[in-house]
Amino acid sequence: MTNKIIEVQNIKVNITNINDSDYICISDFTKFKEGKSTSDDVIRNWLRNRITLEFLGTWESIYNPNFNSVEFDGFKSEAGLHTFTLSVTEWCSKTNAIGIYSKRGKYGGTYAHKDIAFEFASSISPVFKLYLIKEFERLKELENQNREWDIKRILTKNNYLIHTDAIKNYILPDNDYYKDREWLKYVEEADILNVALFNTTAKRWRELNPNLAKKFKC
Repeated sequence: MTNKIIEVQNIKVNITNINDSDYICISDFTKFKEGKSTSDDVIRNWLRNRITLEFLGTWESIYNPNFNSVEFDGFKSEAGLHTFTLSVTEWCSKTNAIGIYSKRGKYGGTYAHKDIAFEFASSISPVFKLYLIKEFERLKELENQNREWDIKRILTKNNYLIHTDAIKNYILPDNDYYKDREWLKYVEEADILNVALFNTTAKRWRELNPNLAKKFKC
């Protein structure tokens, strides 16, 4: 489980990853609303809405084979009544829901699958929702770029021994004159591999990406 933070209209929003799915802290969204209501109150009021419950129930029916539809029907029949209240903890314990959950401690709050989080954001502010989606997509694009670079780096590392053996056996001349200069040939051939994978030499890449170079000690 990993945590990341994005900033949406000057509000820091926590994101965690569970089983390759992104869950966003919707408690953070409530900081955008003015008033004295706590984040729990705002989320509870949202859960009381019949349309909200229908959305959550449909999501769980699609993605959660263990969803308790009987308990869900009971909640749905009461939705909209003045006496009806529902917390995230009760929703999860009664229906076995997996799309939303409450967490305590560090990075605590109510987290929801991104599909549900975007829906909740609509109740906070349509403008906030648009900026949330924009920042979330920017984060995913950055992650994909880093993932692609990591894959290329692994390919380069795994092929390094094969590459150096090929240089030694087929490219370097077999005489003592080149013994002190053979490292130049290794560097030259390594840069050919770097250009093929990264479209740049190792030196030029370090100049363009000083932070990544420092991180991976390149």
